[in-house]
Amino acid sequence: MSEADEVQLRHVDLGRPAARSEATEGRGEARTEATARTEATARTEAIEERTGAAEGRTEERTEERTGAEEGRTEERTGATLERTGAAEGRTEERTGATVERTGAAEGRTEERTGATLERTGAGAAARSIPSPDQFKLRRFFVLRPGTLNQAIKDVEALVDEKVDGSVHGIWLMAEVDHWNNEKERLVLITDNSLLVCKYDFVMFTCDQVQRVALNFVDRISHGAFSFPKRSLLQRGGEGVRVFWDRLREPSFTSRWNPFATDFPFITFTSHPVWNASDTFAQLCDVKNFREQLWDAAQKVHAVKPVPGKANGVLVLNQQIQIEAYVGLMSFLGNQNKLGYCMARGNIGF
Repeated sequence: MSEADEVQLRHVDLGRPAARSEATEGRGEARTEATARTEATARTEAIEERTGAAEGRTEERTEERTGAEEGRTEERTGATLERTGAAEGRTEERTGATVERTGAAEGRTEERTGATLERTGAGAAARSIPSPDQFKLRRFFVLRPGTLNQAIKDVEALVDEKVDGSVHGIWLMAEVDHWNNEKERLVLITDNSLLVCKYDFVMFTCDQVQRVALNFVDRISHGAFSFPKRSLLQRGGEGVRVFWDRLREPSFTSRWNPFATDFPFITFTSHPVWNASDTFAQLCDVKNFREQLWDAAQKVHAVKPVPGKANGVLVLNQQIQIEAYVGLMSFLGNQNKLGYCMARGNIGF
């Protein structure tokens, strides 16, 4: 072979390894890229799997939590419904009770209204058609508007708090003396005293006050009035007699003296205007007066006993004896109400 051929062969041999190296490198890079792609794909798939698993677990946890919360919500809702039902039941019961009470109250109100209407109608009828008795009652000055209130203020001003104490009650009474004469009186019961006031309802003045210490009161009798067998007098109704010295009896001279005032007792009966209104019915209530007097006297006996006297008040239900036989003066005086402040023309009281 010539030198030129040898040189060409060397060039060919030298060129083949280079080409082989380039091809190998190309194949290596291709493999590297494929491997990188494979690894990236595997990693991506692993990440997706992990993400999917995490999402699955998250969904499971979310569903579980949601289910648990829904269960608790349902339980709470059920409890709330039960409470609401119980509250509605109690509300219905209360409403029913309220309705029953309201109905009962309305029924009582209607009854009271009916009774009031009946009373009003009766009062209106009585006022529209006055009877002779009502005309007679109008003649009493104590029934004039404001008269009684002024009289009560005047007699209350006469109470001595140091001696009498506070006032417990005031009554409008008729005093019946030992000759069966009626006299208009205002009677006060205080802590320590019984005050009997002769009051002029025309001039608004108190003419006389009789004070009886309650710790000396030892007996109270109440019942119908009675007279001796041969007496020409009679009296209806009931009265009350208050005694404060059981050991002292009135003398013969005092019994026959129509103006005597030294008797150890005093007798009351209802005032003629007791049926004028409810107010006067309370003011003239003899039974209430007797009970209040006994209660006040018992308290004073316990606090201020009298030496030498038995403590306590004896209450007797018996006839009240009036020792009067003819009684012409009392007959004329009681028939004409001379012991009361009345409109009677030119005749005095």
